Amino acid sequence: MIEKQSGRRAAIEGAVNYIDDGTFEAELASRVAVRTESQIPDSVSLLYDYLQTEMLPAFDDMGFSCTVFDNPIDGYGPVLLAERIESDNRPVVLGYGHGDVILGQQDQWTKGSGPWQLHRSGDTLYGRGTADNKAQHTINMAALRCVLKQKDQLGFNAKMIIEMGEEAGSIGLREIITSNLDQFKADVFIGSDGPRVNPNTPTLTLGSRGAINFELVVKLRESAHHSGNWGGLIADPAIILAGALASITDSKGRIKIKEWQPHRADAVIEALRGVTISTGDNAPEIDPDWGDPDLTPAEKVYSANSFAILAMASGNTDNPVNAISGSAKAHCQLRYFAGINEEQIIPALRRHLDRQGFEIVEIDEHPANNGARFRAARTAPDHPWVRFVADSMQRTNGTAPTVLPSMGGSICNDLFTDLLGLPAIWIPHSYAGCCQHAPDEHVLLPLCRNAIQTMTGLYWDIGVSIDNR
Repeated sequence: MIEKQSGRRAAIEGAVNYIDDGTFEAELASRVAVRTESQIPDSVSLLYDYLQTEMLPAFDDMGFSCTVFDNPIDGYGPVLLAERIESDNRPVVLGYGHGDVILGQQDQWTKGSGPWQLHRSGDTLYGRGTADNKAQHTINMAALRCVLKQKDQLGFNAKMIIEMGEEAGSIGLREIITSNLDQFKADVFIGSDGPRVNPNTPTLTLGSRGAINFELVVKLRESAHHSGNWGGLIADPAIILAGALASITDSKGRIKIKEWQPHRADAVIEALRGVTISTGDNAPEIDPDWGDPDLTPAEKVYSANSFAILAMASGNTDNPVNAISGSAKAHCQLRYFAGINEEQIIPALRRHLDRQGFEIVEIDEHPANNGARFRAARTAPDHPWVRFVADSMQRTNGTAPTVLPSMGGSICNDLFTDLLGLPAIWIPHSYAGCCQHAPDEHVLLPLCRNAIQTMTGLYWDIGVSIDNR
């Protein structure tokens, strides 16, 4: 046992050196430089390049065999499955990361030379995809490598998915997994994405909110008409749309559609007791009076549904003219938790709008821009794998991790829980103030240092626990 403990320490020390000697920064810089914007249709070749130049050599070096699956949906990115099978008698741990990123927003960056060149300022690394998700899967891959370097084997079978279309809604991933269930089967899913509850607290997340995007549209006529000649005579689509939107929540953002309000299970309420959110220096301040006043900030984001208007327009907002528009539209989103009947989300909205007198408002369930959906899913907090992972994280860090019943964001979690039937555990390596999906996206080196220690210790513990059975 003493030898195994010293081996664990040595593996973790190697992981820390990987961060401190600049290897992590160099690997991440190379990966950030690949412009993997999956939301741009012409970027598919770059999505393949990321797998070919960054992922395949790294997995090959660790003794993994790799399969690249072409996306069955035209115009969307491929999926890589890396596998290292050491014994048929050992469990399979399935991991996940995504190599695609959102749009670079080149002209809005204030740090470094823009999104595609990693820039270091103190202990902060800036670049598109650093937090979401290139640093996160880079850390997990390096942690596996540190264990292998120390003892030449993991002690368990490992598989890892690197998806190249998460930011485009993971379109095609379900079909790929469904067509290759035997190849993707595993015993537990342990992946990394999203933020910690605060930068200094290792976090274990057991699910994700679902997300459904849709557009509300009021189209009254083909063109605009002079507001002096026609004001008061013809209906204003923007006013109608504003009224419809205002009927969905109250002035504090509290949802008024009954079918959109989740039942909060006792286990979820208990799990969030005492959890506080610390967003970091770069994040906006939490508005204390926004949302349900009876809920804590943690309960609002980790157990309550939220409605958002992502964009809206009527007329030319950059150069308005004195005319009443012919149409108006708003791109909307509902983030929702497990327990909501997702098939009734849009029908419930239709019934609500009709009751409020907004029959003229159309609902476009599949908008051309950003119309992808994620389903809500959650793993039980008392699952044995959850307890095992939490114990390992406590052993490495000296304190118990914060266990969240769900992340606030949305991801393809249901493919692992529902389709593959796995307990799904997420260990995020970022924080809420990372400017994810915004200019100046970044990761914090102290957080990354702690993250790789946590993951190296976890991978070591999984192998040792199996040896001791």
